[in-house]
Amino acid sequence: MLEDNINIRVRYADTDQMGFVYYGNYAKYYEIARVELFRNIGLTYKSLEEMGIGMPVIEMKTNFIMPAKYDEKLVVNIKIPELPKLKIIFFYEIFNEKNELINTGETVLTFINLLTRKPKRVPSIMKDKLSKYFEQNK
Repeated sequence: MLEDNINIRVRYADTDQMGFVYYGNYAKYYEIARVELFRNIGLTYKSLEEMGIGMPVIEMKTNFIMPAKYDEKLVVNIKIPELPKLKIIFFYEIFNEKNELINTGETVLTFINLLTRKPKRVPSIMKDKLSKYFEQNK
């Protein structure tokens, strides 16, 4: 399993009239965590796109437990539970400054060729970067 923690500060623009993070912004927080997780293992979304690889989200689940508020520092714990083949699954747990669990989520992404928009298997560069995190499961 690959796991990482990403810090996010709640911006004023992320909040609604009640002063809580607007629910739609959790999808953005999940994306930030995915991008940073890949950057931390030496693989950027930009490099994947330059290779003609896209990763559209095909499924998202979220569970709101407690609201996040303006200027809070959040920690997004992100996990990839298994080495991807046709799809890649991410799990998220978001904690507030008091280390209280405030949100859980899951996204499923697939891989596509950006030119043809056709599905493809996990890119070899990604498989190579991720394999070492799953070797103990073999």
